[in-house]
Amino acid sequence: MGEAAVHAVAVSTRIIPAMDLRGGIDLGGTKIQAVVVDPAHEVLGEERRATPTGGGPADVAAAMAEALAAAAGAAGIATGDLIGVGVGSPGEIDVVQGTVTQARNLPGWRASYALGPELATLVGAPVALGNDVNVATHAEAELGAGSEFGSMLGVFWGTGVGGGIVLDDALWAGRGAGGELGHVVVRIGGRRCPCGRRGCLEAYAGRAAMEARARKLVEEGRETKLFQLMDKHGRDRLTSGIWSRALERDDDVAREIVTEAVEALGAGVASAVNLLDVEAVIVGGGLGLRLGEPYREHIEAAMRPHLFSDDDPPAVRLAALGDLGGAIGAALLALPDRAADG
Repeated sequence: MGEAAVHAVAVSTRIIPAMDLRGGIDLGGTKIQAVVVDPAHEVLGEERRATPTGGGPADVAAAMAEALAAAAGAAGIATGDLIGVGVGSPGEIDVVQGTVTQARNLPGWRASYALGPELATLVGAPVALGNDVNVATHAEAELGAGSEFGSMLGVFWGTGVGGGIVLDDALWAGRGAGGELGHVVVRIGGRRCPCGRRGCLEAYAGRAAMEARARKLVEEGRETKLFQLMDKHGRDRLTSGIWSRALERDDDVAREIVTEAVEALGAGVASAVNLLDVEAVIVGGGLGLRLGEPYREHIEAAMRPHLFSDDDPPAVRLAALGDLGGAIGAALLALPDRAADG
């Protein structure tokens, strides 16, 4: 990074030294989103790529490095010029060792893997890790839809169902596993969750579980356009876009499964609100953002029967930072005075 100081990026009429720029990577079950941001958190370059479906953690790390290199190239710099890189990752995060364990929605990722050190070697810049949902919640709390509230619950509806908690203007991670909204039990003895337990919210509302449900219904003789749309659009799984297109075509199976997911979200989110009494619920994630405002309203309506303080419900809003929220939140980890709990 010896030559980094001579690089600069022109933004409007300002010249920003490259060493003031940070990278952020949002690692998800279906996509890797990378950004380069300036000191005002404005995105100067971005790149989105599919998460590998085969191989293992090393393959995922390589894809992450490639995505960040493309984002840096769009900003006119190299990754080694960045002051640091933040990563929001699923799984159990050890922020000190830079390891990720049990990232179940990623290929072959059960054991602990030193993602931070490996990625730092690949990109030539320091890397800080945080829980993917925590960093996205942090971004919405500081820069997005939750910025006016001192307490909020982030609900990220995607491959799984993630939750992030802000109390008294600070992230709350408990002993390291706080905010596991997807594993709030919504039905005793219910469906098997990808975590191996039964009745979790994620077993009904996680996109991976929703796809498994759709396949089972097809095996039972139900007809659906979901898998035709998946093939038509060159996907190897039922992405948020495929679910959205099927709903637009009034597909019975898609509507049934999504309605069931919304009901489960209503019960699970309301239960968390009853416990924490937060001021706001911010809905994001791939499915949450793709289905948008109508389904934010559906989730809010599904919460109401389960709220203890039904005369004073929390505000329910869509995440304001959109698909880039997780990556922008990850970039906050690269600020010298910031850290995020795993």
